[in-house]
Amino acid sequence: MRNILLLSCIAFLATTNTTNAQYWEVSGMGGTTLYHGDLAPDFSMQLPGAAASFFVRRNVDPRVSLRFGASFGSISASDKNSSNEYNNARNLSFQSTVFEGSVGLEFNFLPFHHSSQNGRSRNQFTPYLVAGFGVFHHNPKAQYKESLYELQPLGTEGQAIGEEYSLVQPALIIGGGLKIDINSEWGIVIEGATRILFFDYLDDVSGEYADARLIASHRGSLASAAIGLADRSGELGQNLGRPGRQRGDSNTNDGYTMFTIGVLYTMHQSNCPSW
Repeated sequence: MRNILLLSCIAFLATTNTTNAQYWEVSGMGGTTLYHGDLAPDFSMQLPGAAASFFVRRNVDPRVSLRFGASFGSISASDKNSSNEYNNARNLSFQSTVFEGSVGLEFNFLPFHHSSQNGRSRNQFTPYLVAGFGVFHHNPKAQYKESLYELQPLGTEGQAIGEEYSLVQPALIIGGGLKIDINSEWGIVIEGATRILFFDYLDDVSGEYADARLIASHRGSLASAAIGLADRSGELGQNLGRPGRQRGDSNTNDGYTMFTIGVLYTMHQSNCPSW
């Protein structure tokens, strides 16, 4: 029995490649999500949406952690809230839910290593930086004539069938935060992290107005809704949607930022017994 227990401990340590400074953490966080893009070109504050995140961290040493995360965020924007007169007349809007998976590295400015022996970490708090890579799913929608339409299948900028933007996209994640120690197991974490995207259709707006006849030829039974959602300036008595006129700014990609606060729980590793 003694040999079996000893071998089990050795196998566990070999599998996890642990050292005295390595341990696992989990954290659950909630907060707000802010969108920035063609419907908020001046980074004006749109109505914030909800945000929630769950992270698992592998602390390599007191300063560096590898983390894996899953996040949820709701985003929305409307030209009605813009201070720009042209955007007001454009009258576009969208809402979407973002589901994100990510992997990243955290760097603590101060050594932050929980110890089950003294009940506290080496430092009771530390600022930190985070950088990572994520993949997210989004699905922009808009209300039109008392119905909620998914915008991507409508090809509102004249995309042909099969040429629509993908609803699954990559993102770079850059941010920072603050970790605060409570005891050997629990802590508080506060974070703000922005997502740098590689495309401009998070809000279904990017390029130029398309010819209504082109949209109709691509969308068949959805033509009426597609044309109506492509150019909504007519609802305000305007006439902005002439083919070739700017609808969005394709030179600047969209993005979103999450501000969250939550709790952190440390799972201390088990040590092999001494004989």
